[in-house]
Order: sequence, then C-alpha cells, then structure tokens
Amino acid sequence: MYIIIKTIITALLIVGISEAGKRFTTFGAILASLPLTSLLAFIWLYADTKDTQKISSLSWKILMMSIPSLVFFVTLPLMLKVAKFYPSLFISSVITAAAYFLWMFLLKRIGFTQ
Repeated sequence: MYIIIKTIITALLIVGISEAGKRFTTFGAILASLPLTSLLAFIWLYADTKDTQKISSLSWKILMMSIPSLVFFVTLPLMLKVAKFYPSLFISSVITAAAYFLWMFLLKRIGFTQ
C-alpha cells in the first residue's frame, strides 16, 4: 500500500506540472526546474531508512548528474528548429545519454567516488 501511495503522489505531481505548463509556460518551467523529484526521493528514502548519510550521498550524486542533463535542454530546442518533435526528442535523448556516459567516465577517471 505504501508503494501505491508513493506512486500516486509522484504521478499527481508530474501531471500537475504538465497541466501548469500547458496553461502557464513560465510557471510550468519554474515548477519543472524545481528539484521536486529529488525532494520526493529524499522524503521517501528518509521515511524508508531514516539514514541521513544516504540522503546526503544521493544529494551529492544528483548534483553531479545534473551537469550532463543540461545537454538535453540545449540540444532539444536546437533540434526542434530542424526536425519534428519526436525525432528531436529521440536525438536529444541519445545525445544526452552519451553525455551521461562521458560524464560518468570522466568522474571515474578523476576519482569521484562520493
């Protein structure tokens, strides 16, 4: 039952942001840019484990993984200028996935283990 409640709350949040984005683009963008997913993950993790060290570690790793995610927000608008929505979304996602792999390789190479 707990997993179902977590799923419903998380889904409602995503749908709410999507609906806000349809009506108020800037407000929707602000909501989407907030770390709401991370906040929910921290809440669920704390509720499940009460381990603040795990939350600290997750927070640090989220910060590190935010950097390659920016590639998506650069490539998508550029791709939309030259291609339709779904191909743009796909290509941007592939490029972003490559950026994640490259970033993880670089982090490992410099000894990032946190």
